[in-house]
Amino acid sequence: MTQTLIWTVVALIVIGVYLSWTAGRLDRLHSRIDAARAALDAQLLRRASVTQELATSGILDPAASIVLYEAAHAARQAEEEQREVAESELSQALRAVFGEPEQMDLVREAPGGEEAAGELAQAVRRVPMARRFHNDAVRAARALRRHRTVRWLRLAGHAPFPLAFEMDDEPPVALADRPA
Repeated sequence: MTQTLIWTVVALIVIGVYLSWTAGRLDRLHSRIDAARAALDAQLLRRASVTQELATSGILDPAASIVLYEAAHAARQAEEEQREVAESELSQALRAVFGEPEQMDLVREAPGGEEAAGELAQAVRRVPMARRFHNDAVRAARALRRHRTVRWLRLAGHAPFPLAFEMDDEPPVALADRPA
């Protein structure tokens, strides 16, 4: 009788430790998602800001300036449910304007253009990395939340189901291979 009670208590402790560890892991994954989303938001904002700055600098031709400014402004002002579309449109506008390396050469030749081109290239390159980190964290949290134990015992609490950030983030040809 005593031995059965001891084994039962040991089994309950092991189960409790496992559940506690799983809940802690899930909490850490959700924290990682929040941090990755904040980093992604910062990179998207930086890309839009640099694009707006370049569009208003007078370096580009008026048509390209208007296209870039409007796309960057729309990306900065977009509501959360429209953010992915607005950011994709900014990527498309960047590809349309800087699809040819000659356009970047014109930007670099202007006074202050080398710095602006470098800043834009860096901002454009960081967005896919930040989005990948965010989506990897989301994928890991989703995988853990799919386990039966997590679902049945509601170890995720009331945290919303994590969603990936899907957007077109392919860089323009003229900015893709530029060294940092």
